[in-house]
Amino acid sequence: MHIDANHYTTRPTGQRIPQELAIYDRLEELAIPYVRVDHDHADTIEICREVERVLGSKICKNLFLCNKQQTDFYLLMMPGDKPFKTKYLSAQLGCTRLSFAGGGHMGEYLQTVPGSVSALELLFDTGNRVRLVIDRDLLADEYISGHPGISTSTLQLRREDLLRFVESTGHPPIYVDLPDPRVEEP
Repeated sequence: MHIDANHYTTRPTGQRIPQELAIYDRLEELAIPYVRVDHDHADTIEICREVERVLGSKICKNLFLCNKQQTDFYLLMMPGDKPFKTKYLSAQLGCTRLSFAGGGHMGEYLQTVPGSVSALELLFDTGNRVRLVIDRDLLADEYISGHPGISTSTLQLRREDLLRFVESTGHPPIYVDLPDPRVEEP
């Protein structure tokens, strides 16, 4: 596992995928500052924990979900250490039970692959097929981090700046209050 412990505040140089460059273009257009950390593909919890240590803030969990008919798509952002139970989200959204959407839909609507999805890829959903859903618990953090199109970098943005970014893509968030299934209800 390799993580560059340096913090960068500019776009990377060298060969990068077009989606990543488009995200940096939009961040610059909106004058949104960020801190970037480069690393191996963050496809394990261990790598994500190490990236969190280097950034000094938590990485949120980004789940790409759909209804049974695969006609409604959602990108759920929630605290990374909070377990996800689909029944709570389905009830709050008033839809049929949700499940994880396939990589094909993720590629088609968000131009990314499983393990790399974040709210930054909403830039590519010009048809507004994906609804952004944010667990309010995530808003307790000053920073929200996500991958810019591919999981070999992580960007740390102020919460307000990330929200401004997603609003600029035409994806106003739906806010939900997901209970923590680890906490027993009275």
